[in-house]
Amino acid sequence: MSISKIASTCVSKREQRTHLFHIKGYSQHRAAGASEFIVSDTFSNGEHGWKLLFFPDGSEFYSDRGCAVAALLLMHKRTKAQSFVEIELRLLDQSTGRSLSVHKEASRVIDTHVPSRLAMCAIKRKLFEETAYLQDDCLTIESIVTVISKPQVTETQQFPRIKVPPSDIADHFGKLLETKEGADVTFSVGGIDFTAHKMVLATRSPVFRAELYGPMREGGSEPIVVEDIQPDVFSALLHFMYSDSLPDFDDLKADDYVEMIRHLLVAADRYAMERLKLMCQSILCRSLHVQTLATTLALADQHQCDMLKDACIEFVTSSNAMDDVVATQGYKNLKRTCPFIVIELLEKTSKLHKA
Repeated sequence: MSISKIASTCVSKREQRTHLFHIKGYSQHRAAGASEFIVSDTFSNGEHGWKLLFFPDGSEFYSDRGCAVAALLLMHKRTKAQSFVEIELRLLDQSTGRSLSVHKEASRVIDTHVPSRLAMCAIKRKLFEETAYLQDDCLTIESIVTVISKPQVTETQQFPRIKVPPSDIADHFGKLLETKEGADVTFSVGGIDFTAHKMVLATRSPVFRAELYGPMREGGSEPIVVEDIQPDVFSALLHFMYSDSLPDFDDLKADDYVEMIRHLLVAADRYAMERLKLMCQSILCRSLHVQTLATTLALADQHQCDMLKDACIEFVTSSNAMDDVVATQGYKNLKRTCPFIVIELLEKTSKLHKA
């Protein structure tokens, strides 16, 4: 077999290490005075060693007496090769396991062989002393250190290669829907008939399986009438069942596209198609804005889309857009029809502002 390719590769090694520093008895350390500090054990990231220093009273470094100070030290570097480092310091919420970023530094060169300070930040004590970041007198600081080595080029390699084309099963099933060859079921949706294949629908949806093959299946050759779904939505649903992808929707404007995705999410929930439901949630999550947030939030609550619901609430709290959302007609409708969601939204917004 002849050689079909030769190749060399430029590789930049990227190694990330997360270190959790648990500070127990925080109040005792806090009372010790401005000159006292707490230091973690050395943790390594490849050939680099690090320590985290924490000053409960950071007045020695900052005039603001309401601040604590965290600092990351490079203790040793066992390689002469130049490398880069990215640093992030976070506070860990001990009740949820989530973390809050308090300091982040972009990539910078590290080329020293002696201990050096690579990061220092002030942290408002009220940020953690009055929240779940401090529980049972314990504070946890999360250090995320990413070391990026200088790119290196590997030696040229020669190797034969047999290229395997990507899977085309979706294309074949898509053509099956298009040609309708062997179709054995017809649906009437809004006065429009759609023909399909029972076996395909039953394979993709447990609801269709029960309707077409279960004890409640309809007999005869008459079209099965589908209510409460628009024809273009049902057409998109069938397209996904056969191709595992959404239609292009290139002819739809932005607002119409989002509305189509909302209807498609409802259809996915109705027919227990979890992958399609997640895809719709992902699209709606990326399309959040003030004017339509209340509508999306109500839809997420109605169809048990917990991740989308959380994304809506986080959008409001993280962007301080509560006042703008309250002014929309969608929020007024939400307040009238789904008061419990409004209460949850207000409670979470209030907690974040207090923090």
